[in-house]
Amino acid sequence: MQPLPETPGVRLAPGVTVPDAALSFTFASSSGPGGQNVNKRATKAVLRVRLADLPIPFDALDRLRSLGSLYLTTHDELVIPADENRSQERNKSEAIDRLSDLVKRALVRPKKRRATRPSRGSKERRLAEKKHRGEIKRRRGGED
Repeated sequence: MQPLPETPGVRLAPGVTVPDAALSFTFASSSGPGGQNVNKRATKAVLRVRLADLPIPFDALDRLRSLGSLYLTTHDELVIPADENRSQERNKSEAIDRLSDLVKRALVRPKKRRATRPSRGSKERRLAEKKHRGEIKRRRGGED
């Protein structure tokens, strides 16, 4: 058996690989400490990726839209900035890690809630608390 050919791209999650062409990076001068380096080098990385280019199911895309709403543009594009590090390469990988984290979280299907009845004990405690609160409020009235 021959190994599968390695596809060029970035692996965001198990079974989710995005082609390099789908990821677009721009670089700008970063804020924060760094001395002269911060003025001379464009270390801030901004990753742009169209949601249509991500090979994930539609329901996961909807979850990704809500999870990444801070990064979402009106053109259905994620814009993820990273400027914590002084190195352009580290900021670039940080932006990819953020995208990867968002995709992994979006791929997790939420569990359906199973409706359950309140237990007898919880009903009794609720009613006892209601009686207690009512008694406290009744005592506040004072003398008429």
